[in-house]
Amino acid sequence: MNRRGKLLVGEAVIAIALAYMIYAGVTQSVVYFITPSELQATPVTGKAYRLGGMVVKGSLQWQPRTLELAFSLTDGKVSVPVRHRGTAPDLFGEERGAVVEGTWTGDGYFKATQILAKHSEEYKAPHDGDVSKKDLVKTLKGGGQ
Repeated sequence: MNRRGKLLVGEAVIAIALAYMIYAGVTQSVVYFITPSELQATPVTGKAYRLGGMVVKGSLQWQPRTLELAFSLTDGKVSVPVRHRGTAPDLFGEERGAVVEGTWTGDGYFKATQILAKHSEEYKAPHDGDVSKKDLVKTLKGGGQ
């Protein structure tokens, strides 16, 4: 193999390595989650999932002594009961978006190991000290986009 051939092989190896590093970086930074409907369609006991949805109003139950947290996530069609041991993020609450990581149990609930509270990327400062509750909730739900 002559010098030009070796140079082309070296450039090809570098290009392939660079393309792989870009691909690996992009796929690892993307956060995918399934909806409650997708989970209910084909639940696999013990499989790790990332489940996303809205926290159902009235479903949040917190036991501060035992750190037991129970709630339901919905996508508007199906609700999935979720149990978690530990504290929830500050932005976590009813009628707000959340993504939970954990496993589906054979007992019919999702056992969460981590809770990620979704929040709006838009901030609206109060005008003249007056902010309506409706506008605040709309902003937190992401409706102000």
